[in-house]
Amino acid sequence: MEITRIGSQLSGKGPEDWFTGAVRIDPLFQPNEHRRAAAAIVTFEPGARTAWHTHPLGQTLIVTTGVGLVQKEGGPIEEIHPGDVVWFTANEKHWHGASQNVAMTHIAIQEQLNGKVVDWMENVKDAQYLNR
Repeated sequence: MEITRIGSQLSGKGPEDWFTGAVRIDPLFQPNEHRRAAAAIVTFEPGARTAWHTHPLGQTLIVTTGVGLVQKEGGPIEEIHPGDVVWFTANEKHWHGASQNVAMTHIAIQEQLNGKVVDWMENVKDAQYLNR
């Protein structure tokens, strides 16, 4: 058994190369020799969002608070709420973040493949984000 105590891992600011707007990342756990998954609590201030990205083995989002937006490449922007669970399949290009006026927090879970959990791409432009 392993217990990771609250506060034992530092909160971090979402890097500008990967996010637009104010984003805080609170790591929950990382892959290790016995676990391939990584997870974090991610909080997006209103208007904040990820860049386009993919995950080699997919990603699960569990919305805990607020109102969020998600989009897969070629699909419509979908609104998400607390209790919603979003699954992106392996290598599905997508983005996610807060709505324009309300912050959003989710738990993000993804598995690593060959040491990688995500491939970051271009930022989501304001015109794409506001196209609802």
